[in-house]
Amino acid sequence: MSMLLAIAIILLILAVVGGLTVHPLLFLIAALALLAFFGSRRGTFF
Repeated sequence: MSMLLAIAIILLILAVVGGLTVHPLLFLIAALALLAFFGSRRGTFF
């Protein structure tokens, strides 16, 4: 599980750096994907 968390953090950093400079929607999509990922791990989605 720690490997998935590390990958998620790396992807989030890339989304912030690349998304905000290239296209803001990329950042929004990455944020929603992380919310869905952490929400599904706890068994609840929104």
